[in-house]
Amino acid sequence: MDCVLNIHGEEKSYPAGTPYRVIAEEYQKDYADDIVLVRFCGHLRELEKTVFRSGDLEFVTTAERAGRSTYRRSVTFLMETAASMLFPGMHVFVQHSIGQGFYCEFHRDRALVPAEHSWLQELKEKMQELISRDEPIVKHNLNLQEAIDFFREIGRPDKARLLRYRRSSRVNLYDLLGYREYYYGYMAPSTGYLKCFDILPYQKGFMLMFPDRDTRTVAEFFPLDKLFGILDESAAWGASMGVGTVGELNDVIASGKIQDLILVQESWMEQQIGNIAEQIAADPRKKIILIAGPSSSGKTTFSHRLSIQLTAQGLRPHPISLDDFYVNREDTPKDENGEYDFECLEAIDIPLLNRCLNDLLAGKEVLLPVFNFRTGRREYRGQPLQIGAADVLVLEGIHGLNEKLSWQLPKENKFKIYISALTQLNVDEQNNLATTDGRLIRRIVRDARTRNTSARETLARWESVRRGEERNIFPYQEEADVMFNSALIYELAVLKVYAEPLLFAIDSSCPEYEEAKRLLKILDYTLPVPGESIGPNSILREFMGGGCFGV
Repeated sequence: MDCVLNIHGEEKSYPAGTPYRVIAEEYQKDYADDIVLVRFCGHLRELEKTVFRSGDLEFVTTAERAGRSTYRRSVTFLMETAASMLFPGMHVFVQHSIGQGFYCEFHRDRALVPAEHSWLQELKEKMQELISRDEPIVKHNLNLQEAIDFFREIGRPDKARLLRYRRSSRVNLYDLLGYREYYYGYMAPSTGYLKCFDILPYQKGFMLMFPDRDTRTVAEFFPLDKLFGILDESAAWGASMGVGTVGELNDVIASGKIQDLILVQESWMEQQIGNIAEQIAADPRKKIILIAGPSSSGKTTFSHRLSIQLTAQGLRPHPISLDDFYVNREDTPKDENGEYDFECLEAIDIPLLNRCLNDLLAGKEVLLPVFNFRTGRREYRGQPLQIGAADVLVLEGIHGLNEKLSWQLPKENKFKIYISALTQLNVDEQNNLATTDGRLIRRIVRDARTRNTSARETLARWESVRRGEERNIFPYQEEADVMFNSALIYELAVLKVYAEPLLFAIDSSCPEYEEAKRLLKILDYTLPVPGESIGPNSILREFMGGGCFGV
């Protein structure tokens, strides 16, 4: 029986049972990027799946998020397989996402083994050999208990623990030359698709580098030592609590001990904020505190909690919003689409900001502007501000770490803080949770509560938000004096109660349905935790509501 496929607006017949891979090879010449998946009737399919009925067919390349994720996942599986061949008894732990790569470590008996350069060269060469052989990546569908027993037998408790909490009765394992692994997403059909990667030594492990989005070559690696430090510290803290993976978190929830973990982490977070306040108070020259971070990092709640800790140190903090220094609406630059670009640096009146802050540092009285978002113009009202020896200014905004924002201010008077929700929890030892996914789920919950914005609308805007972050925030994160991780190890378990109904409301006909399904799958791994467990000053309250700071 022939099936009629609508491809590029043209109908073409293929025999039922034809692999999508065969069709993709026919059309690959029309695409600059590699085709790694297809979208049949709006649903993603792996290339080894076959045509079974008529319908619309689209090709998904590595230029798309779904394609990039598939490529990264497949290269990671290839790396694991090669490592298992070369280093029996050694285990590769995929730790953190840094830039366009994953930071990985070798472990033996759950203890870190520093990577030797010769090992990394062997690993890279073995991966290249397997790519040249174009070995198939085969999917096996197993009974859930069968999969749990398999991972227990091979000494992988992280996988067995994770699968124990799965609700589905069957799971998919991927097989490459007899090495089997569980992943929570799609795979490329064979190793021949995975030519673009690199392995570089970093810290005590190595970076597995992936292609750059724009150049289609391996992304250049820029060491981010401060970011790595805060990621490593957070992961170590989670491990000390016995909660490094989702399965371990579920064990804590199922045992009824989650409240203890919540109280301990909130206490630890408060201690970190207190340490930052102590650093500021220890240097009387630090008068201007600049806080920046990507969307949904919890900047507002952090600013309030930092102000409380600064007050406890005998200082008088004064919050100042960088938004009040917007240029008037008609003077705002426009983007390539002709829309006002409120996120670019030029949307801020930099000379005015520097003049006001320098005058305050000089002991002068200053009447600060207030931006009227309804009229799109600055206004001057209220009382002038004058600061003394105990006063500090706390400025929050996306450009806080960019030296061009405050270039006229003396460096010795500035203290820069980078805040982000740097998820320290892994699904298991090979599947990390993307930091961006944690922030996206936070934003979905907050937007629905405070802006009456649907999850579909939030998802539709997210790529634009991410582009702004990559342009205006991430390039300057290493400029920070300190970094603060606002991610809570149990937050997905709390936010799932709020996020799941919002994501389920997205209709399958919407372009955002595919992304909603992906997020729902992530949330499905965790057991729920009721929101009543969360204290009123927690950063999570900024998103779920009910906090003591009015956000």
